Amino acid sequence: MDPQGNATTGCGVDKHQLEYSNYHWLLGEASLEDTWRQSSAGFRLIPANTDLTAAEVALLQVDDRSHRLSHQLAAVKAGLDYIIIDCPPTLTLLTLNALFAADGVLIPMQCEYYALEGLTDLLETVEGVRSNGNSKLEIEGILRTMYDPRNSLTGDVSKQLIEHFGEQVFRTVIPRNVRLAEAPSHGLPAMLYDSYSRGAVAYHALAAEVIRRRAQKDASPDG
Repeated sequence: MDPQGNATTGCGVDKHQLEYSNYHWLLGEASLEDTWRQSSAGFRLIPANTDLTAAEVALLQVDDRSHRLSHQLAAVKAGLDYIIIDCPPTLTLLTLNALFAADGVLIPMQCEYYALEGLTDLLETVEGVRSNGNSKLEIEGILRTMYDPRNSLTGDVSKQLIEHFGEQVFRTVIPRNVRLAEAPSHGLPAMLYDSYSRGAVAYHALAAEVIRRRAQKDASPDG
């Protein structure tokens, strides 16, 4: 759901050479079979590019403007283990579609004070979505990214996050790592580009933590 298409590029798909993209599928102009691509990492990708920017205007003309993604996914999610929705960094109608379609939100943030302000806005939006039709939406966790323990600001912001949000903050942190930065230019996810790099190891740990947390929630009496 991100017109920048970073996830698309990072999976080795040329976003400038797409016959069909997420835009066409979202608006019902192409089938999922015609749109998705098989990733070298073993998952299916619905690619996105700047065409998706026009979806904002197009969605304003339809009745289910905030729930279009939910309706599109309802027909295909059976049999899939996970659906990961990559969102734009700003709160837009595309972001709202993602929130209404999702069960959980994983919030990546740099340990900077401006990011703290943005986090507050996002949490208010999540609560609004919960109150207006998607009561199952939960915060999966807050992920500290581009983490540099040598930077005192990183420590200060990280401490504030833990004080205010406690267990909602993932224990895993994603460090600043050259190999992570290089991977997209090679069209590969970090795990395939260099699976032993600090960044790839951190993302592997994050995946394990997400799965463990979800299993604990599912096993609890409250669900």
